[in-house]
Amino acid sequence: MGTLFGILGSIEVRRDGVPVDVGHAMQQRVLAALLADTDRAVSIDALVDRVWGDAEPWHGRRRLYGYISRLRTVLAGDGTTIARERGGGYRLTADPSLVDVHRFRDLSDRARRATADEQAEALWREALGLWRGSAFAGVDTAWFNAQRQLLDAERLAAQLDLVDVRLRLAQHDRMVSELVARAEAHPLDERVIGQLLLALCRCGRQAEALQEYERARRRLADELGVDPGAALQRLYGRILAGDPDLSGDPDPSGGPDPAAARAARADAPSVDEEAEAEAEDGSGPAVNPASRQLVPRLLPADRFLFVGRETELDEACRLFDADAPGPLTLLVTGPAGVGKTAFAVRTGHRLASRYPDGQLHADLRGFGDEPADPFTVLGAFLRALGVRGGTVPAELTGRIHLYRSLLAQRQILVVLDNAAGPHQVRDLLPSGVGCSAVVTSRTTMAELDCRRLALDVLDSATGLALLREMLGPDRTDAEPESARSIVETCGGLPLAVWVAGARLAARPHWPLANVARALADEERKLDELAVGNIAVRASLELTYRGMTAPTRHALRLLSLLPGPDFAAWALAALLDVDVSEAEAVVDALVEVHLVQVGSVGATGVRYQLHDLVRLFGREQAERAAHHQDRTAALARLLGAGLHLADLAADTLSVDFQGISQTDLVSWRVSPADAGRLLADPLAWFTEERQFLIEVAEQALDRAEAAPVAAGLATALTTLFQVGGHFDDWERLQNRALKAALSNDDRHSAAKLHRCLGELTTILDRYPEALNHFEQALLLSEDQGPGHRAGATAGLAYVHRLLGQYPLAVLHFEKAAELARQSGNVNCLVYATNGLGVIDLEQGRVETAVERFTECLRESRVAGYRPGEAQALRCLGQSHRERGAYPAAADAYRQAFVISADLGDRLTATHAACWLGDVLVRQGEHREGRRLLAQSLWTYREFGNLWGEAATLYALAEAQLASGRPTLARRRAEAAVRIWRQIASHTWLAVALDTLAIAHTQTGDHLAATRARDEAAELRSA
Repeated sequence: MGTLFGILGSIEVRRDGVPVDVGHAMQQRVLAALLADTDRAVSIDALVDRVWGDAEPWHGRRRLYGYISRLRTVLAGDGTTIARERGGGYRLTADPSLVDVHRFRDLSDRARRATADEQAEALWREALGLWRGSAFAGVDTAWFNAQRQLLDAERLAAQLDLVDVRLRLAQHDRMVSELVARAEAHPLDERVIGQLLLALCRCGRQAEALQEYERARRRLADELGVDPGAALQRLYGRILAGDPDLSGDPDPSGGPDPAAARAARADAPSVDEEAEAEAEDGSGPAVNPASRQLVPRLLPADRFLFVGRETELDEACRLFDADAPGPLTLLVTGPAGVGKTAFAVRTGHRLASRYPDGQLHADLRGFGDEPADPFTVLGAFLRALGVRGGTVPAELTGRIHLYRSLLAQRQILVVLDNAAGPHQVRDLLPSGVGCSAVVTSRTTMAELDCRRLALDVLDSATGLALLREMLGPDRTDAEPESARSIVETCGGLPLAVWVAGARLAARPHWPLANVARALADEERKLDELAVGNIAVRASLELTYRGMTAPTRHALRLLSLLPGPDFAAWALAALLDVDVSEAEAVVDALVEVHLVQVGSVGATGVRYQLHDLVRLFGREQAERAAHHQDRTAALARLLGAGLHLADLAADTLSVDFQGISQTDLVSWRVSPADAGRLLADPLAWFTEERQFLIEVAEQALDRAEAAPVAAGLATALTTLFQVGGHFDDWERLQNRALKAALSNDDRHSAAKLHRCLGELTTILDRYPEALNHFEQALLLSEDQGPGHRAGATAGLAYVHRLLGQYPLAVLHFEKAAELARQSGNVNCLVYATNGLGVIDLEQGRVETAVERFTECLRESRVAGYRPGEAQALRCLGQSHRERGAYPAAADAYRQAFVISADLGDRLTATHAACWLGDVLVRQGEHREGRRLLAQSLWTYREFGNLWGEAATLYALAEAQLASGRPTLARRRAEAAVRIWRQIASHTWLAVALDTLAIAHTQTGDHLAATRARDEAAELRSA
């Protein structure tokens, strides 16, 4: 039997069926933290966070090493090892099938791929039979709690998938009681409701099914202010009409019918509808309900110049036949330049109609200098699927699990281009039966379970057809022998034919014989056209030699750029010219097809270099350009990025920290070009975000450029905040901070600590935030008041959130003084507003109103719109405290409009949440609850726990006002849990008061007394 590991319940190890003592509770946590990522390295920092969370003890790391040493002894001889990784951290190596969570996921994947329902049922039952209770039972840290929530969602999804299978197997009569109980436990889950309706209908209990639908409709209307989703409404209509197809009779042949199975799944409410229904109840996953309409279409544009490959295309499409069981992966292989990318894109567009839930696409850059890692690609895919902000999991395992869960009930095509090997694609392949994938690679990936299609070079006829498409039939037919010579000398390699054709297309006056003779002169090199990069290099050299010196210089510098695409301003910086000159140069490169037009966005055209062209350009740069010239060009690019990012942030006027970057800017685009590019700063940032990140990261590797790179990382703070790109924010600035500290750059480190303090405050990680702001102050002791004001204000804000009012007042007053000295109006308004909030929370309403009114006046004079919105929100809170609800609602609406105009959804939600609260208090229950439900979704989307708790509290108050004390108790309990978790004692006491009222109204007087007593104790502390 061997050794089995269990975390789907209490943490346990069994050897030949006998429990093994693996030590005390903390040692068990370490084992569970490693088991969750079996065969993956877990860093020391991650292990400490998993095991202790924010409660790491003194010498915690030393204790961790001791726990691991003892675990090695306990597990010795079982084939299980815990090894120290070279880069730091530990890796537990074991057979995944012996770890219940990995076996559960493997069985689940196999069940989804099963072609027969009987087989699927057996696999689902085995998978669910591994559960012994709540995952990681008895362990309470933030990481374990998050993993438990994720696993609970996977378990529920598996249970519902098993129900679908059993319904198809006509087991409805044995399932009704189970489904009734589940519907009671999940009264807003439309998928559960749909399964119950279907089972009742198939049992001949149509009347009860219609009653259940009506009950669910009323619940959704009362609690969320919404109607049932389209899928549930369709099912209701079919029941009402007595649709005979709902009878559920099995296939008389006894065999599986994949098409029918897909149709049955299409009738069930979708995962996103389920998530939306659970949102207001507090139990749904963090997926935006808008994602029900969000269908990702990430495939690049189909190239019009695509000749041949019809046989291969037909073969690929046959493999993806609609009735074939999924998921299916097609691997397209062949040498560099054979046209794999164009083929995959053309295939994706042909298949798009079969995958109505969308298409995902990623260039993995497997053979470039910076291959894409699965962690980053999964982040982009999750955001495309509707997951936003701080709710994108911070670790690879969490991203993989959420990605698979989202795709499990969808029909999506995933196209992964230019993969180096299986390690790049395994975590990105979909597991849902309605999904498929197309992967391209230069390697055969023998380890990958997939269908394979190899692309060979073009035959002479197809090569000639490609040349004819590029040059026109008249020109090629006029010189048939030269055209044939070109194709044959290129060896039929599509990229080589394309480059030769592009050179001729750019020179319509040239005879084809010119190129044919040139190719013949290099016969020795061109004989090797069919063997990879040498062929491509020879073809590129033909075009390169025919270009002007400035254009060759531009290609060499463009090859130094990071990332897959660029805008003309980047080339302008590299060349030290204005943007219009850069556009003329890049147009010349587009003309000879060395640069391609990638997309046209809100701020202009984006261009792309083929990866092989980029490699060729870098070779030429190494030969022709001095190191100092390349370094100077990259310095100009970095300066231009910093300049534009600073201008974009200033236009939005969100920042209160007053961090100036002017002294770091080494190159600027002209004011006219900057005004055109930044007419819509958020649109510009959306298009340039990844490029700017990669420019900063590239520069951080060069010590002389690191301070400016840190400046760019800092300048992106406002744009990250408004766009909700918390993952990018944290990763980039942590890397920049590490570089600054290693270079003893105290000035940059102080700025980055301030920015990371703001991020961790938004993410409710208050101990980290306090540490960042304190480090910022420590590092800026010898700098002016402007450098200390923002960090002091941030420190004060966190202390206020924690209810530590004396410290908060002390720091807010100090921040206001420093802001006056430095002339930082934004920070002065921020600090004054913070003092007003403390007055309001401590009952000094009139004093608070005076401060907020002053902040409103100062903000309007200075044109500081975020400060204006904040002051209006706080005035709304003051009116609410006075009971002046119409005035409060008016202030909230004004604040909402300003924040929405700025594109700051999170701040706009602060206003919408409290507007919903006062509308309920005014008797407008339906509209108020609708706003509160929307606010709850947005807070979860951004991962903002404080806002989530505030909304749950407001929902509790709304349910009390509507005479629903049981629902109010559930909302208040959820708010209490979150405020207890983030140690916000002032608001915890407020929520406990509401909870006490709910307990009283439901008759639980003992629980009410306990809640009131705890609230009183918190206030007296």
